[in-house]
Amino acid sequence: MVEPDSLTSESGVEANQRLTAVTGGLLLLLLGLIGITVLSVRSLLPQHLLLGFALIPPLALKLATTGYRFVRYYLGDPAYRRAGPPQLWLRLLAPVVVISTLGLFVTGLELWLFGLQFGSLWVAAHKVMFLVWLPATGIHVLAYLNKTSQAVAEEFSSPADDPFTRRSLVVGSLVAGAVLAAASLTYASPFIFFRDG
Repeated sequence: MVEPDSLTSESGVEANQRLTAVTGGLLLLLLGLIGITVLSVRSLLPQHLLLGFALIPPLALKLATTGYRFVRYYLGDPAYRRAGPPQLWLRLLAPVVVISTLGLFVTGLELWLFGLQFGSLWVAAHKVMFLVWLPATGIHVLAYLNKTSQAVAEEFSSPADDPFTRRSLVVGSLVAGAVLAAASLTYASPFIFFRDG
């Protein structure tokens, strides 16, 4: 006979997986949009910056859900142990994805705040972070695409379980991103006027 606590733990693992998957799907959409701005970043810099801000809350949610699973697994939670870790090569890739993502956003925020006040080193750092981030994240996305698609389909084919659902967290992160992007317009970033010399 399965203990009730075990059932709760198992459903918690599934809930975490679904929340991570739905958040990942939202990020994929937003990253696709910001990717369009990269193709002509000089002319689309304001849009690039707005989308960058819109990405921050969903990205924080994704880092929180994956971080939570990581902590529960390595602290020995039985349900997370039974669910198992990702494949070894994905575990080795994960720090590269996380560090390059954080580096990309930190350097982007620095440029938004200060422009070229501290020289063009931050532009170079942002480009290097992007060059590391793009293949690492591309591999990560492709590796989880089927699993994520299945979890998202399961999430949207099942009824919402309570008012504070996984979906409300994802929608909340999207709304928070829109608010953050709108709030960023109150600051006249010196980087908007950056041009090649």
